[in-house]
Amino acid sequence: MANRSNNGVSPVHHHSEYYLKDGNITFLVADTLFRVHRHFFEVESQFFVKEFERAPKEGTSDSSAFRLEKVTVDDFAKFLWVWYSPSYRREPKPKDHWLTILELSTVWQFPEMKKLAVDELQKLDIEPIEKITTYDRYQIDKSLLLPAYKLLCKRVGRMSIVEGEQLKLHTVLGIQEARERAIRSAAEGGCRSPTSADADDEELERILIDVFSLKGHNANRQGTQPSTKPEEVPFINTPKPHGNGTPNGNKTSTSGSNDNKQKDNKNAGSGRKN
Repeated sequence: MANRSNNGVSPVHHHSEYYLKDGNITFLVADTLFRVHRHFFEVESQFFVKEFERAPKEGTSDSSAFRLEKVTVDDFAKFLWVWYSPSYRREPKPKDHWLTILELSTVWQFPEMKKLAVDELQKLDIEPIEKITTYDRYQIDKSLLLPAYKLLCKRVGRMSIVEGEQLKLHTVLGIQEARERAIRSAAEGGCRSPTSADADDEELERILIDVFSLKGHNANRQGTQPSTKPEEVPFINTPKPHGNGTPNGNKTSTSGSNDNKQKDNKNAGSGRKN
């Protein structure tokens, strides 16, 4: 379906997949209208909460569509796919798909969607340089970069000038320091003419954790802390009371105790002088 925009010049179209009949918020991206559910944008994103408060009447109809800048039609459709995927099981998507979701979820302040994008990127094989620059750009937990740092340390030859220009200076210097320490470690272990690739894996990890001050380096591939077995609650075997209410089953004699008291009183009385 094509409509006229507010200035009556450029035609606008309904998106073929994400213009929903029961939607209650309309977005305009370039020349395409999306009508979806406002709830998804309000429940998590402070960015959209503030935008909706600033212009409460925008997005209520096609003619007052909420305009989104600096995003393409295809990229916004990828973003909406997270909520409207037709499959109960999320089908695998390529790297660029999740990079788009990572970008938009960061800009629009969707923290949970950003975590999802990171989890999915962790499952993919990404070249070390690209992974490091991407995670730096979006301020993602550096401990997830430990495998990428290891690959750069173990590969033959140093980084090229082009690769070095892509990374931050402290990353380049850190990799160089880690490689030198790994070579020394391999030499101390008895390796002749060692390279950084000859260092023990665990030792190299310790070096990188120290050089880059990695915290939470025991995180698993998806960036979540490994589950630990909960502490067992100690079981106290309390003796069960028997029928008479005592733990050992022996009866307590109140008469016996009274007899003893009487004897004590009698003895005490016999010692008195009249």
